[in-house]
Amino acid sequence: MNDQDDAAHDALYRRVSRRLLPFLFLCYVAAYLDRVNVGFAKLQMQADLALSDTVYGIGAGIFFIGYFLFEVPSNLLMERVGARRWIARIMISWGFVSAATMFATGPVSFYVLRFLLGVAEAGFFPGVVLYLTYWYPAHRRARIVALFMSGVAIAGVLGGPLSGAIMSAFAGHAGLHGWQWLFLLEGLPSVALGIWTLFYLDDNLRAARWLGEADKAALERALEPEQRTRRHLPLPQLFASGTVWLLALVYFLFVMGLYGVSFWLPQLLKNSGVQDVFRIGLLTAIPYGVAAIVMVLAARHSDRTAERRWHIAGAGVAGAAGLLVATAYAHDTALALAALSVATAGILTTFPIFWSLPTALLGGTAAAAGIALINSVGNLAGFLSPYLVGAIRDATGSTAPGITLLAASLVLGALLVLARGRLPGR
Repeated sequence: MNDQDDAAHDALYRRVSRRLLPFLFLCYVAAYLDRVNVGFAKLQMQADLALSDTVYGIGAGIFFIGYFLFEVPSNLLMERVGARRWIARIMISWGFVSAATMFATGPVSFYVLRFLLGVAEAGFFPGVVLYLTYWYPAHRRARIVALFMSGVAIAGVLGGPLSGAIMSAFAGHAGLHGWQWLFLLEGLPSVALGIWTLFYLDDNLRAARWLGEADKAALERALEPEQRTRRHLPLPQLFASGTVWLLALVYFLFVMGLYGVSFWLPQLLKNSGVQDVFRIGLLTAIPYGVAAIVMVLAARHSDRTAERRWHIAGAGVAGAAGLLVATAYAHDTALALAALSVATAGILTTFPIFWSLPTALLGGTAAAAGIALINSVGNLAGFLSPYLVGAIRDATGSTAPGITLLAASLVLGALLVLARGRLPGR
C-alpha cells in the first residue's frame, strides 16, 4: 500500500470515527455515570437510609452479580438481533432502573435495584467492543477503544461536579432528598439516548447508508487479514480455553483497582479533609481529566509500536503506586489528589490496551461470547472490590488496608501479563 492509499484509508477511518465515536462515547458516559453515581449518593443516602459501609459496599457491588449472570447471553443475543436494537434496549432499560433507585428505602430495596441495574446494563460494554471489531482492524483498535473508554474518565470529570451540584441544589425540592434527584436526573438521559440509538446506529458497516459501496469494500478489505488469523472456537471449547480464562483473571485484577477508585474516590477525598459535597465533586474531576489524556496517548503509542504487554503492565504498576501514595498521605488533600490522579490514569490506561488482546484473538461467535465472558468474569471484581473496602473500613475504621489490597491486585495483574507467554501481543 502506497502513501496515497494510506492517506485515503486514514481519511475513511476518520469519517467512520466521526460518525460512530462521539455517539458511542456519549452513551458510555451515561452508562458509567449511572453505574457509579452511587458513590456520590452515598455521601447523603448512607445517613438517610442508615446504611453501614459494608451494606453500601454490597449494594454498590451487587450490580455486578446481575451483570455477570446476563453478560454472555446479552452479547450472543446482540449478534442475533443486531447492534442497533439491542444496544437501544439496554440503554432504555438501564435508564429507567437507574432513575428508580431514587425509591430505595433501605438495604433490601437498595440491593434489589442495584442488582436489576446490572441485569439491565449487561452486554453494553462488551457489545460495543464487539461492534467496534466490525469496523476497525487490530492495528487501529487500541486507540479507538481508548477514545470510547475515555467516557469513563469524562464521566468522572463531568459526573463529580454535576452530581455534587444536583445534590446541593435540589435537596428538599418536592420533598425529595438530593440523592434522589441525583438518580432521577442522571437516569432519564440514558432513556433518551436509547431511543436515539434506534435511529442513529447501524448494525454493521454493510448496513451503513452513509457509506458508498467503494468505502464499504475498502473497510472490509482492511479487516480480511485479521479474519483469517482469528480463532472461531465452538462455545464448549471457548469456555475450556486456558487463554480466555487467563485474560479474564488479568481483567479481574485490574477491575479490582478500577472500582475501588470509582466507588470510593469521593470518600477518600472527604477523608483528606474536604467536607463540602460540591467541592468534592469538583476535585474528583481532576484525576479523571488526567486519565482521559493519558489513556488516549498511551493507547496511540501502543498501536504505533504494536506492543501491548509492557504498556499494560506499566500502567497497572503506576496505578498501584498512586494508590499506595494516596494512602500514605491520606490527610494531605493536595498530595492525595496528585497520587489519586496517577492512580486513576494508570488504572484506566490498562483497559483499552488490554482489549486489543482478546479482540485480535477471537472471531465470530467466539468473539461475542469470549469478550462477554472475559468482561463478565472480570467485572465480578466490581462486586468484590467495593465490598472488601467497605468491610475492611467497618472493621478497622480506615480505608488504607482495603486500598492497599487493591494496589496489590494491580501489581499481580501486571506480573501475569508479563509472565505468561500464552497471552497474545508482544
